[in-house]
Amino acid sequence: MSPTRITLNSFDELKTELQGDLKVKVAGVDVDGVLRGKFMSTEKFLSAAKSDGFGFCSVIFGWDIHDTVYSKELLISNKANGYRDITAIIDLSSFRRIPWERYVPFFLVSFLDPDTKEPLPVDPRGVLKLTTDLADGMGYECYSGVEYEYFNFKETAQSVAEKNFTNLDPLTPGMHGYSLLRTQLNNDYFNDLFDESFKFDVAIEGHHTETGPGVLETALAYTSALRMADNAILFKYTAKSVGMKHGVIPSFMAKPWGGLPGCSGHVHVSLRNKEGQNIFAVSDTELKTGRANAANDDTKFISQEAEWFLAGILDGIADVMPAVVPTINGYKRLVGGEAFWAPNAVTYGYDSRAASIRIISPPSCPPAATRMEVRIPGADMNPYFAISAIFRLGLRGINKKLALLGPPISHFTPEDRSNGKIKMLPTSLESATIRMMRPDSIAREPEVFGNDFVDHYGGTREHEVKLWNEAVTNWEVERYLELA
Repeated sequence: MSPTRITLNSFDELKTELQGDLKVKVAGVDVDGVLRGKFMSTEKFLSAAKSDGFGFCSVIFGWDIHDTVYSKELLISNKANGYRDITAIIDLSSFRRIPWERYVPFFLVSFLDPDTKEPLPVDPRGVLKLTTDLADGMGYECYSGVEYEYFNFKETAQSVAEKNFTNLDPLTPGMHGYSLLRTQLNNDYFNDLFDESFKFDVAIEGHHTETGPGVLETALAYTSALRMADNAILFKYTAKSVGMKHGVIPSFMAKPWGGLPGCSGHVHVSLRNKEGQNIFAVSDTELKTGRANAANDDTKFISQEAEWFLAGILDGIADVMPAVVPTINGYKRLVGGEAFWAPNAVTYGYDSRAASIRIISPPSCPPAATRMEVRIPGADMNPYFAISAIFRLGLRGINKKLALLGPPISHFTPEDRSNGKIKMLPTSLESATIRMMRPDSIAREPEVFGNDFVDHYGGTREHEVKLWNEAVTNWEVERYLELA
């Protein structure tokens, strides 16, 4: 068993690799983090790879996660431009074969404006590529890791539709985090998730049960930021494909059940210099007593650049929340989330799972592993946007040499969340979107996301809010039908 990824260094190598293949699968990513793609004949694919890409219907940026056209006309795809084609550029470095689909060749694409040939302002891969270019201009390389928690149900697409998405069967009963026994109940599925991911060249560091009925957690191997986001998207694709084979639906919904922990999508980040050294790490001499000019004890074993980076995240995270928590349901995980270690405030702390930003540094890890874990995103995040938001805010903090404005979470009491001493995060997608779209929002700054991204992506979130506000839920019917 070996990964199916092969490095292609030229068009001739590509042509040789595909000479026995009838077809190729290609896919890009929409704003909701959903893969949108198709099969192409190998002949057509090679023609596109040799030229300037191929046309792809722009409607994937003009409709929502369920293919409903957005409530108002947005920048990229609309009635006025006839939902015209955009240009899909094939990323040859993303090549691998899909082991559960007869080893068909697979490539990711990025999307360009057909006129300017510039990246679309909301193409997820393009946004993250611009983020890594921004870091590169500062002499840094972005590295990241993603951990997913996800419920698993003994259901199929047909069965959940027939049940109206209610009374779903969890894969296993009870709360069994880190259980070695619960995995035996679905041993083939549990192992296939790891093994098929490996063969698909999506490397996994850890894979175990998490607390909750049928909940698993998978930590993806730390790597460069764009590769990490690709792997995060492709792991979801793997899990859902493997799940179909076993009659299981893995759900990356942030909060599928009330009264139980939600599903996180924790993001780990660090910066390296061109020599590959972690710039968040303190020097060997500082390992003995800590950095002399640290803001407090929690930051004394991270570098000055790391402290500025942390301050940048804390300064702007509330203004970019829709890029980090993109769904209506995602905020259900955060509201009152401290009961389940889901952060809902602007906080940080050394090795603290209660904080929004967990500092991971010596003495709990070697200096080279120094990093920050951003615990705000749920498993429903778009990893390209979430990782971009974190790095762009952090780089902004370094550029501005921002100081930490408050102490770590250990200095606060639970009451400080209500008395104003702790800055709280938005509690709904609606309030988060309003905040992001303000004229003076940090999200609008060119070095963060800029106006084009905020206006288009914000419009997609306004659409999501509109549909939610128009919906009548089971909770409302059960509460008011008889007694109101």
